Amino acid sequence: MAETTDKELLTRYRRGDVDALGVLVEKYRRPLFAFILNMIGGQNEADEIFQEVWFRAIRSLAGYEERNFFGWLARIAHNFVIDRARRKRSDVSLDEELADGVPLRDAIPGATPDPEREIEKKDLAARLAKAVECLPAEQKEVFLMRIQADLPFKEIARAQKVSINTALARMQYALAKLRPMLREYQSA
Repeated sequence: MAETTDKELLTRYRRGDVDALGVLVEKYRRPLFAFILNMIGGQNEADEIFQEVWFRAIRSLAGYEERNFFGWLARIAHNFVIDRARRKRSDVSLDEELADGVPLRDAIPGATPDPEREIEKKDLAARLAKAVECLPAEQKEVFLMRIQADLPFKEIARAQKVSINTALARMQYALAKLRPMLREYQSA
């Protein structure tokens, strides 16, 4: 028996078949929960976020474009985790003292650039540019689109006319090749 597609399950759910939603929740339980857990690290918080993602998904089903259901769920989870982190940020007073009794305001470095640090940055940028030039064309393109243009992998995949997994793999290969070339800066 062929597995029912996400599209078919969503159609059934929209027509009032709540069991179809249960099938979707069960289908994506493990990968979605693992994704959330990897983002935040705590089991209890992951349970709460998992439930909230499904609530938000159900409320937003009308806007779902029926492409990659798991990708859509992951994006909802990602956005929720980011929003939640922003809300949790505590206000910090510059008058608070650090462990050594120094006020935080005195521990913050000044705005004037450190000439030695600036030279190191320029040297690293030059080495990185040289290392990027050594990458195969597809990997170089993905790396530059992601790092310089800040494009999401979905857009990179579309631009390269490949799957998102291929775009992600190209980025991984590029990073794996760049690491040894820049090893001396990793310890600095």
